[in-house]
Amino acid sequence: MMIGRTYDIELTRDCPAVQVPWGSPVTLDAGSQAQITQHLGGSYTVMVRGNLYRIQDRDADALGLEPEEAEQVDAPQGPATAESVEQSAWELLATCYDPEIPIDIVNLGLVYGCTVSPLAEAGHFRIEVNMTLTAPGCGMGTLIADEARAKLLSINGVDEAEVQLVWDPPWSREMISEAARLEMGMI
Repeated sequence: MMIGRTYDIELTRDCPAVQVPWGSPVTLDAGSQAQITQHLGGSYTVMVRGNLYRIQDRDADALGLEPEEAEQVDAPQGPATAESVEQSAWELLATCYDPEIPIDIVNLGLVYGCTVSPLAEAGHFRIEVNMTLTAPGCGMGTLIADEARAKLLSINGVDEAEVQLVWDPPWSREMISEAARLEMGMI
């Protein structure tokens, strides 16, 4: 995990990235000077020529780094239950980060609900998550929701996952957890 300090690097190869906050896919050129500002939740936030970009961990070699293993939650012993799936879901949602703010989406108060429903086959489940963004116009919303969905689908026993972006109630700073507010110096 890398927060609080920045690291200057030179890209060793052309690298796919997403421009923050618009969510536009781009390719950063080999030889570009970049500053790593954050490494959380399986991605890097870098600043190149005054703009922020998100680079996936699988492209860490372009930053001169080794990719890290994906964050895992401990699989519960025995068959999956609705309770164990929900606990795992919350743990994995807390590994999804806003690329501009070094706080996970759960502690930012972006996740409004997580519902686990059994499917017809015993031990198989569907997860539905309602989440919002800090600003309705944020182009990173789909990217963050897709990341959350992919992580939820990695849970043992989960066959279906839907992450819905909602805007009601509107997000406000009061929704940030006390621990996150303390970490951000807001208390």
